[in-house]
Amino acid sequence: MKIDETPEEDYEQVKIEQVGLIDPMTGAMILKSLDGAEFHITAFSAEVATHIANFIDQKREELPTIYNMFENMCEENEVLLVKVKIYETGGIFRATLYFTGRKEFLLRNYRASDAIALATFYNVPILVRRDLLHKPQTKTLEK
Repeated sequence: MKIDETPEEDYEQVKIEQVGLIDPMTGAMILKSLDGAEFHITAFSAEVATHIANFIDQKREELPTIYNMFENMCEENEVLLVKVKIYETGGIFRATLYFTGRKEFLLRNYRASDAIALATFYNVPILVRRDLLHKPQTKTLEK
């Protein structure tokens, strides 16, 4: 798939609905599609969850070293991150990062949480495989 092509039918664009901590060491996040389907992701570092929350709040003054290095590499090579696709492989959530600029390329099989942090920092689309999205169950009270 070329970077500027229409997204594949088996992926859907999502937004971060919530990000937080399960405990002092573990982050959690809910991604939500336009039609309300959700994807819950946990078991990533609390540090990454904090970075994502800061990026959402436009707090970008103190960029973590690894993200600063990533930004410098992109600038030096005249490329931009344009989208991130999240999928599952072997029971682990992974990501493909799509770049454009002086040349188009993609990086496959990276940690989903870091890819989501970068997508949040650069404000680029996050796409999730449809089979990972689930409609939340609504409970009704019986009379």
